[in-house]
Amino acid sequence: MFDAGSAKSEGTHNVTRRVFLFGAVAAIVGGVAWRYGESRHAAVSAAPDTRPATVSIVEFSSAGTRQEAKQVPRIIKSDQEWRAQLGRGVYEIARKGDTEFAFSGEYWDWEEKGLFRCVCCQTALFSSAAKFNSGTGWPSFVEPVAAENIETREDRSFGMTRTEVSCRRCDAHLGHVFDDGLPPTGLRYCINSASLKFFKFA
Repeated sequence: MFDAGSAKSEGTHNVTRRVFLFGAVAAIVGGVAWRYGESRHAAVSAAPDTRPATVSIVEFSSAGTRQEAKQVPRIIKSDQEWRAQLGRGVYEIARKGDTEFAFSGEYWDWEEKGLFRCVCCQTALFSSAAKFNSGTGWPSFVEPVAAENIETREDRSFGMTRTEVSCRRCDAHLGHVFDDGLPPTGLRYCINSASLKFFKFA
C-alpha cells in the first residue's frame, strides 16, 4: 500500500512537472513572438516616409464652386499631435482605420446642402449632391467631389479584401468604396461620419 502511494505521488509529480515545463515553454515562445511583433511594428512605424512633400488637390469655395487644382504641402503630424487635435474617438477612426458603429455617426442621415471636408485637414471630399441613403447606417456617396482629393488602396484587414478610401492631403482614413452604389458611377463610398466635417453652402 505504501509503495502504491509512492508510485501515485511520483506520477503526479511527473505530470505536474510536465505541465509546468510546457507552460514555461509556451510563455517563452509567446513572449518572443510578442517581442518580434512589437519590433516589426516599430520598424514599420520608423520607416522613412518617401512620399512627395506636396500633393495636388482641387480647392472648393464656401459656395461649393470648384476652383483650380493646386500644389499644397502634405500634412504630416505625429500621433501625439493628431490625438491632441482630434480626441481619442475620432483619432482611432481617422488616423488608425477604425470604423464607427452603423447608425451612430452624425451624418448618416444628414440632409443639409453643403460640403463634407476632411476632419483632419479641411480638404473638400464629398458634396451633399452626391449623397444618398444606402440603408447601411453610414454616410454614402456615389462619388467624391474631386477624384484628385482622395486616394484608394487595397485593404486586406479582418480577412476581407476591400478598397480603402483616404484623404490625399493628410492620409486620413475615411472609409471604403464598394461597387453596389447608384448611377451614374455604380459606386458607394461608405464613409465614417467621424472622418468628416460638414460645411453648409454659403
